[in-house]
Amino acid sequence: MSDSGSLSPADVERLLTDRSPLARAETIEKIAGGLVKRVFTETERREAEEIFRLLVNDAEVIVRQTLAENLKFLPDLPHDIAKKLASDIADVATPIITYSEVLSEEDLFEIIKSQTEVHQSAVAKRRKVSDAVASKLVETGSDEVVATLMGNDGAEISEETYEKVLDQFGDSEKINVPMAHRSKLPITITERLVTLVSDELRDHLVRHHEMSPGMATDLILESREKTMIGFIKDGASHAELAELVDQLHSNGRLTPTIILRALCVGDVDFFETAMAKFSDIAVANVHILVHDAGGSGLKQLCEKTRIPGGLQKIMKVGLEVAAELDFDGAAGDRERYRNQVIERVLTHFQDEFDGEDVDYLIAKLGHSEASENRAA
Repeated sequence: MSDSGSLSPADVERLLTDRSPLARAETIEKIAGGLVKRVFTETERREAEEIFRLLVNDAEVIVRQTLAENLKFLPDLPHDIAKKLASDIADVATPIITYSEVLSEEDLFEIIKSQTEVHQSAVAKRRKVSDAVASKLVETGSDEVVATLMGNDGAEISEETYEKVLDQFGDSEKINVPMAHRSKLPITITERLVTLVSDELRDHLVRHHEMSPGMATDLILESREKTMIGFIKDGASHAELAELVDQLHSNGRLTPTIILRALCVGDVDFFETAMAKFSDIAVANVHILVHDAGGSGLKQLCEKTRIPGGLQKIMKVGLEVAAELDFDGAAGDRERYRNQVIERVLTHFQDEFDGEDVDYLIAKLGHSEASENRAA
């Protein structure tokens, strides 16, 4: 290539006659650099592209690798060259598959269907992956490919695709961990994921410690409830809450304590939606009952759902605190609210406030409830 950056006859001659792979690779870098920098004339650009069409079939891997590395970001790379490189061996194909925007969705489908796991993983690493492509990647059945996909926050993944992943790979920590760390997950998927991880922890506790399966299950249920409440985002729509509540209920996990936990961290909307499901009463009617000034509405609602009297007392206090406090979502507001609920309830039980979370409150209440039952 001449000093001006144009494509010279000497460059072409060197590629055609110099059989040294390193020399040809060096010349490829120069010519590709001219394309990327757009210093070629239209004629030179067409000549360079024709040279590359010959080199995609070069017998030397290093030549094809150099070609792929230098052309992977070229936005106007001819489609036939990109496709040929993407179907090469993995060492050649992965740069083009991972980075080239020239490849179409149909090209990616073909790669997923016909190429190796390494090629498929390269598709899963792309800056943007459509849900259609993500779904095809999940269908490969490769945990390595799916784990790579879950670790790519640029991948668009629908709830249906997440469901497929959990159905196929629910017990795979390699996949669960990156899935759990994605920036956004449907709340129903989060609930399923928490359940799967909890089951693994339960098995570990039973295998490695002197603990009965029943005791381990009790610990996991408590951990699961705390984790689920942490995933309920401020401002969740009623439809999202209703979907989560329906799923919890259908899986037998809509317990009085998870409803109480939600209330004790300030989520009155979840509390009312869950109580509506628990009692088979419309949410609007539950709202009226729980905010009944005399308190009889909440009592009737809890009696209908067979919620113990002790939990009713916490719920009553939680609703009173929610009505009194300005819960605006500011920094520390949820913690302040929760602490005031716990303090108020423990004061009611004539106990010092030294609990750090809702678990302490529930444990204290459970102890008091048991004492009342024994006295009766």
